[in-house]
Amino acid sequence: MRERHFVPVLPPATFCVPASADLRTSLQDFYLSRQALRRSPATLEHYRYTAGEFVSWLESQGVLHPSEVRAAHPRAWLASVSGRKVKDTPLHAKARGAKTLLRFWYSEGYLPSPVDLQLPRLDQKKLPSLTVDELQLVIKACHSLRDRALVLLLADSGLRRGEALARNWGEVDFSTGAVFVRRGKGGKARTAAIGATTRRAILSYRRSLARAEANSPMFQTRYGSRLRPGGLRSIFPRLSYRAGFLVTPHILRRTFALHLLRQGMDLITLQRLMGHSDPAMTARYVRLLIDDLLAEHADHGLDAWLRS
Repeated sequence: MRERHFVPVLPPATFCVPASADLRTSLQDFYLSRQALRRSPATLEHYRYTAGEFVSWLESQGVLHPSEVRAAHPRAWLASVSGRKVKDTPLHAKARGAKTLLRFWYSEGYLPSPVDLQLPRLDQKKLPSLTVDELQLVIKACHSLRDRALVLLLADSGLRRGEALARNWGEVDFSTGAVFVRRGKGGKARTAAIGATTRRAILSYRRSLARAEANSPMFQTRYGSRLRPGGLRSIFPRLSYRAGFLVTPHILRRTFALHLLRQGMDLITLQRLMGHSDPAMTARYVRLLIDDLLAEHADHGLDAWLRS
């Protein structure tokens, strides 16, 4: 009889993060985790700015390791940044970045216990959008075929800035107007749509390019490379100056949503076109539309008649 050899069964190895990990190492681990989840370049940049700012503040307070972070730290950080005039990133967005970092630290063992950060209340101020006449002025302010095609695409499709810049020529069906977004926000795919006017403007721009194969970038620099967000930061200030009012890619996206709602589009269809994962995000545009209706009633309702 053959002798049996019994091999002891060892318990599964557990990964333990050393409590002595410093802030920068644990922050880098957070960045890598977001990359592994295939977050978009814009989202990664958002985390580098917001979570990075929070970590820099912790270092200024003498905190060396994530295990030293207490609930009072994120609250004090928010209080310090809320007193400053924020032009680039709203306070709520900064808090979301820090909150995601804190949750990651706890889930990975950098924090011995959860540290919660209550998000500040969202500013309910009315966000700008364009009237039809204002949009016409923006289109007239475009001095190149590329800029005109870009403005019309953003206003007609509701694409986000990054989604528009990432499009290749093969991702637009010019016979139907379908625009295929292979990887939108959150890595989700969807189909947007554009009308005949926008398609004609894009085709007119295409004829001016030296290279426009299916895998070529739709919006290009003068050297034929893909237009980047930095390029937009030079285009839209010029358009705003010529038009006489502020215009940004997100204002065009908001204009798209409000215009479709005014035309009677249902929320489910609008949600799918805009790529919102949460219906509540789309419903915000309904509230903006209600504000418009109330303002119109105040100007033209019975009270206005009685005053005249």
